[in-house]
Amino acid sequence: MPDRAHGRKIAFAAFVRKALDDARATRAWTGTEVSRRTGVSRQTINRWVRGEWASDPEAERVVAFCDGLGLDPTVAFGVLGWDRTTSPRPAPSAPPMDPDVEALLRRLVDPNVSDAEKFHIRETIRYLAYRPPLPRDARKGRRQVG
Repeated sequence: MPDRAHGRKIAFAAFVRKALDDARATRAWTGTEVSRRTGVSRQTINRWVRGEWASDPEAERVVAFCDGLGLDPTVAFGVLGWDRTTSPRPAPSAPPMDPDVEALLRRLVDPNVSDAEKFHIRETIRYLAYRPPLPRDARKGRRQVG
């Protein structure tokens, strides 16, 4: 039995390491950014990567880690040897989409839109998604236009 537990630790460590590598390569996220977006502490993630955990990771943390990185939690559950058919929480339904966002998404998949325009749409979305929020003071000080 101890060999099986050790094998699970190695497999889960490899899963987490690959997820982190993918986040760095595709999104340029640091370990701190992954922690912030998943809600799982850097210490916990580092323990998972090293396989240094005495008891199984909490299912809620595994789900949060996977959700934050856009991964299917059932894959992580399978690596851990957990039942793949049960989900710790129901999948949330998608919120209604803003019409402007829908229009941008349609332009991104439209074959008649140039690659240059698609590039600019993606860059603008990335900028807006990851820019730091404005301080409350700056927002209050603006004058209303209208």
